[in-house]
Amino acid sequence: MYRAADQYGQVIDVLVSARRDAGAARRFVQRALSTLKVTPNEIVTDAASVYPAVLDELIPSAWRHVERYANNPVEADHSQLKHRLRPMRGLRTDQTTQVIIAGHAFMQNLRRGHYELAIDTPPALRVAAAFAELAQAI
Repeated sequence: MYRAADQYGQVIDVLVSARRDAGAARRFVQRALSTLKVTPNEIVTDAASVYPAVLDELIPSAWRHVERYANNPVEADHSQLKHRLRPMRGLRTDQTTQVIIAGHAFMQNLRRGHYELAIDTPPALRVAAAFAELAQAI
C-alpha cells in the first residue's frame, strides 16, 4: 500500500498494489503528482530500493528524505486503518482494499478540516454537517 500525505497531514493519494516494484511506485508517484498543483521539493519515503530511480526520473529536483522516524506521521495513519480492518478480518481483493482505504482517507481529511465542507462546525460535528451539505448539493 502506498500513501501520499502533505505536510499538513492531508492524504493526497492512496494506491494498493500486489507488488512493491518500480512500476507500482512509478504509477503511484505519477497519480499523486497529477492531483497536486505544485511540484514538491522534499519527499519523505521509507528505505525501499525502488524509490531513488523512480523519483530521480519523475521529480529530479526533489530532495528524498529517508531519515529514521521521518515517515512516522504516515505510519501513524496506518494504525487507525489497521484498527478498522482487524474486526473485518482483512479484505479479499486489491480493488476492495483500494476503495476502503480511499474512503478512510477521505473521512480522515474531512474530520481534520482539509475540505471546504462544514468549516464553521465544531470538529465533533464536522462529519455529520459535511454530509448534510453534500446531500443538499446532490
